[in-house]
Amino acid sequence: MSIEQESLSREESFISHLIELRTRLLRSLIAVAVLFVCLMVWPGSNVIYDLLALPLKSALPSSASMIAVGVVTPFFVPIKLTMLVAFVLALPFVLYQVWAFVAPGLYAHERRLILPLVAGSVLLFLAGMAFCYFFVFNMAFRFIVSVSPESVQMMTDIDQYLSFVTTMFLAFGVTFEVPVVVILLAKVGVVSVPKLRQARPYVIVGAFIVAAIVTPPDVVSQIMLAIPMCLLYEAGIFIAAAISKPEPDTGTNGNAVVPIEPRKSGND
Repeated sequence: MSIEQESLSREESFISHLIELRTRLLRSLIAVAVLFVCLMVWPGSNVIYDLLALPLKSALPSSASMIAVGVVTPFFVPIKLTMLVAFVLALPFVLYQVWAFVAPGLYAHERRLILPLVAGSVLLFLAGMAFCYFFVFNMAFRFIVSVSPESVQMMTDIDQYLSFVTTMFLAFGVTFEVPVVVILLAKVGVVSVPKLRQARPYVIVGAFIVAAIVTPPDVVSQIMLAIPMCLLYEAGIFIAAAISKPEPDTGTNGNAVVPIEPRKSGND
């Protein structure tokens, strides 16, 4: 093959990759758009926001309510939330499109490693969001309301509430990815399982520091983020130790020790 033919072949291959990338991006956008339209029709953007605000509304007194400071805020904030929900629901399909695009360029052992990690990452991220919604919000909001002065009536803006819960969802979703990170680091050989166990005290301190930074300034939400982070770190170590292959024993010179079988005599 001449140099010109080789250059033309590479250019055609590059263009075909761009076309495939565009096709998969369009499929992902169409999936998000279809889910967004379906959610707008049923159950509706206002119903979705009411479900998101339910933990705060249940913690507030019956006389308190949420407010909207901006003129168009009551219209745009529920739509913004519906778009986020549509993207989260379409996330498995979007990640499948990403996987289908990069999989042909991976080796077989890389495909066996990446596919379970991607699927596990999605499930753990959704589990973190669910844990935050069903457990953390109820306890944190009730704690905040209980320590508020009696002369202060909480009237939270709906846009600020959406920003707050989005940050919390992101924080807990990323936190629940700790086992995936630990398993990946151990699998590629960056850190060994014994080193991960030795780093346990530093991880515990770091978990409480991270929880103090990303959560509101209340003890309840900080503890409920730090403790799952530590438990998930332990789960990652357990799984990494289970899937790691034991290394052969080595002698003093670094070579593998091969057991020597006893020599059989001719009378045997």
